Amino acid sequence: MRKVLAIGWSNTRRFLRQRGNLFFVFVFPVLIILLLGMMYGGGFDTRVGIHVAGDGGPLAERLAGALEDVEDLAVVSFGSEAALLDAVQRNRVSAGVLVPGDYDASMEAGSPVAVGLLLRRDNQDSMLVGETVRETVGREGMAIRAAHFAAGRGVGSFAAALPVARQMAAAGGGVTVSYTTAGTSAFADFKNLGTFDLGASQNLVLFMFLTSLTAATDLILTRKLGVARRMLSTPTSAAVIVGGEVAGRFGVALVQGIYIMAGTLLVFGVNWGDPLGAVAVLVVFALVGSGAAMLSGALFRNEQQAGGIGVLLGLGLAAVGGAMVPIEIFPEAMKGIARFTPHYWAIDAFGDLV
Repeated sequence: MRKVLAIGWSNTRRFLRQRGNLFFVFVFPVLIILLLGMMYGGGFDTRVGIHVAGDGGPLAERLAGALEDVEDLAVVSFGSEAALLDAVQRNRVSAGVLVPGDYDASMEAGSPVAVGLLLRRDNQDSMLVGETVRETVGREGMAIRAAHFAAGRGVGSFAAALPVARQMAAAGGGVTVSYTTAGTSAFADFKNLGTFDLGASQNLVLFMFLTSLTAATDLILTRKLGVARRMLSTPTSAAVIVGGEVAGRFGVALVQGIYIMAGTLLVFGVNWGDPLGAVAVLVVFALVGSGAAMLSGALFRNEQQAGGIGVLLGLGLAAVGGAMVPIEIFPEAMKGIARFTPHYWAIDAFGDLV
C-alpha cells in the first residue's frame, strides 16, 4: 500500500509541476464560475440605481425608501448621473432613477417635476423594472397631490396632511390577484440559488473529468519513456504499479475538486449542502474520472491522441450530461441519453444535497 501511495503522489506532483496545468486546474474553473455568477446569478433579485441631485430632502428620501420597500428590488445609490448611466449601460443595474435637485421644492409647491428613468430597451428585465419604478413614483405623487388637495380645502397644512394621505393610501383597498400553479415548475430548483450557485456543481464535474482525461497523457509518457519497465524491474508487482497510476489520476482529480469546492464555498459562499455528502460525491466522481483516464491512457498510443480526443470526449460528455446546459430544459429523449454519462448522476447528486 505504501508503494501505491508513493507512485500516486509522484504522479500527482509531476502533473501539478507543469505551469500550464496549474492554470487549467486551479485558475480557469474558478474564473468560469465567477463569470457565470456575474452574468446569470444573483438569486434573481433586481438592482435599481438611484441618484438624487443636490442635497436632496425628505421627499426625495421618501421616494428612495418607497423603492427599497418593493419586494425583490435592491436599490443602489450613485453619486453622479454619469456613474448611474454607466452602470445601466454596463448592465450592473437594471434601471436608473434620476431625482432632480428641485424635487422637494416643486412637490411642496405643487409644481410639476420630472423624475428621470434610465432603461435599456434591449433588456426585457430593464423594461419590466421600469414599469415597477413608474408605479412606485406615481404612488408617491398621488399621496402628495392628495395632501395638496386637503390643504387647499383648509384641512390643515400640506406638511400635516401628507402623513395622513399616506396612511389612507396604505390602508385603502387595492386589487388583489390570486393564482395557483398547475403542475411543477421547471425552474423550482433555481428559486433559492445564490449569485454563484448557478453552474458551480456543473463546472466542478466538467473540469474534474476533463482534467482526469488530460492527465492520461502522463500515463502514456510513463509507458513511452520506459518508466513502467524500470519499475517492473524492481521488486514491485504489476498490480502495485497499476494501483499507483490509478492513485495518481485520482489524486489530481481529488485535489482539483477539493480546491474548487472549498474555494467557491469560502470566497463566493456557494451552497454545497451536507459537507459529508458533498465530499462523498466528490470522491466517487474522482474515482470515475481516474478510471476514464486509465482507459484513455491504455487505448491511445501517444499523448497527442489522448490530449485531443480526450478533450473532445470530455466536453462532449459534459454537454450531454448537463454540465453545460441545465438538464431541466432537455427534452425527454435527451434526458434518457444523459443518464448514460457520469456527469448526470454527479450533478443530480449535488442537486439533491442542496
